[in-house]
Amino acid sequence: MYDIKALYQAKSTADAVALRQAHPEAHIIAGGSDVLVQMREGKRAGAELISIQTLDELRGVSLEPDGTLRIGSLTSFSHITRDPLIQKYVNVLGEAVDQVGGPQIRNIGTIGGNTCNGVTSADSASTLFAWDAVVELTGPEGVRRLPVQEFYLGAGKVDIRAGEIQTAILIPKESYEGCFGHYIKYAMRNAVDIATLGTSVNVRLSADKKTVERARVAFGVAGPIPLRAAHAEALAAGQPVSAELAERFGQAVREDINPRDSWRAAKDFRMHIAAESAKRAFTESVRLAGGDL
Repeated sequence: MYDIKALYQAKSTADAVALRQAHPEAHIIAGGSDVLVQMREGKRAGAELISIQTLDELRGVSLEPDGTLRIGSLTSFSHITRDPLIQKYVNVLGEAVDQVGGPQIRNIGTIGGNTCNGVTSADSASTLFAWDAVVELTGPEGVRRLPVQEFYLGAGKVDIRAGEIQTAILIPKESYEGCFGHYIKYAMRNAVDIATLGTSVNVRLSADKKTVERARVAFGVAGPIPLRAAHAEALAAGQPVSAELAERFGQAVREDINPRDSWRAAKDFRMHIAAESAKRAFTESVRLAGGDL
């Protein structure tokens, strides 16, 4: 069923790095929800695999001393959705990954795999962009951290260098403190489907809940990689909360996105649902933050 040349089992993060150096053409496998499907389709036939699935050191959610939220790359979608720290600080991420595939996929699929495949439709991607996440990579030269916006290089391409593996996703305290967000997935079906468009918004309101101090919005499938809508974010900053602002916010995202025509949806339709989804996600984020539109 699967044409695998060799399978190497990493015993630790350091061992995984060593195996990557010894077998530079080998593919990393964790949950296998992407890699094994591709192998079955013949796209990676005869490949060598390095399994990191048993590395519990890369699994789980924790708070670092400076308040940074650390999500191990092997943390499954189901774990993320149920985790108390995620629910308390970035509940929208749990909501987003809870829309990946079906229950079986969410139990084995990992946040690391979802980001390392570089696919713009990944349900975690737009939320990680909107929350200014940082990707942690460990390799022969030690630990390297870079903004998730720099991690994605192009469609299906990410910045993982020779010998490196992704070890964590980090969300800085400044990115989540006092913020509330909402994710909208538009797809052909309500479940077990790939996003036609993914929209993630989060806001931070003033103490009296009447002014938008900060707004972030990011999209999946609005370009070759996930992207932020800077014009909409700038428009909302410092503005009084209102339904009219939500409408303008939604229309402003058109300045930054560049969706394509595909069999799933035409470009014009994606532009339309991007504006509408941004407005609705903004409205819900304001409500969650205690504001009143």
